[in-house]
Amino acid sequence: MSRASSEFLSMWDHSMLYLATGFVAIGLLIFVFYELKVFRLKDIKERYDFVNNNEIRYFWYSVIVFIGAIVSFGNTIATPKIELDGMRWFYVRVFITVCLGVVSYFSSFSMIRIYYPRFLQKRLTRLRNAPRLSPEGNVMRKVPEAEEQHHLENSQLSGLHSIDYDIWIDDKSGYKKIEKYPAYQNAEECVECGYYTLRMAGEEVEVAPTINDQGILLTHYICSYCGHREKRELTVVKLSSNVV
Repeated sequence: MSRASSEFLSMWDHSMLYLATGFVAIGLLIFVFYELKVFRLKDIKERYDFVNNNEIRYFWYSVIVFIGAIVSFGNTIATPKIELDGMRWFYVRVFITVCLGVVSYFSSFSMIRIYYPRFLQKRLTRLRNAPRLSPEGNVMRKVPEAEEQHHLENSQLSGLHSIDYDIWIDDKSGYKKIEKYPAYQNAEECVECGYYTLRMAGEEVEVAPTINDQGILLTHYICSYCGHREKRELTVVKLSSNVV
């Protein structure tokens, strides 16, 4: 192999190593930046919403740059063989590493879409049940579901949407905080495939509530992995006489 080719390979290897190091640094910075943003949100409900809406996206960004790091490092492997057997192996190495990068990209995307929501849901559950503090600094009590109707407004009780409410009360000061959790935001475990890829796809009023009778809300769910569909009926409380 000519001296020019050897110098090119040496420069190439150094460049790829620097690039791989840069990708790793960027991936770590994305992770640290995300966790700092989460940590700076003092209100736990705001933290819950931010994690629910952004964690998978930030995690995916980190995965992409780490794949770039692996592809870059792969382009430094077997350089002595290329110097010995010819530059054609240089192009073979580039082709193989790029193909592996593409395969890693799509396989990682599928893995994150299928498996990561399970871990995300555990983190969201911890945040949702984490103790809240009132403005006075007292630890608040989460109201049991059976008692929630005594603390909700008529408009919240009669709403024709799949919404769950968590109610926290400071028994010392009487301060009350109501947190709203729309059903469409969260993924659930699919009974068919077992992955957390079941989401609400829509809802319709099957029976409208009246002052005298309860209503029925029909919710539709679909699994983005296996395509499983299911319907659920939710009871809607009677309308209050002062609700138009």
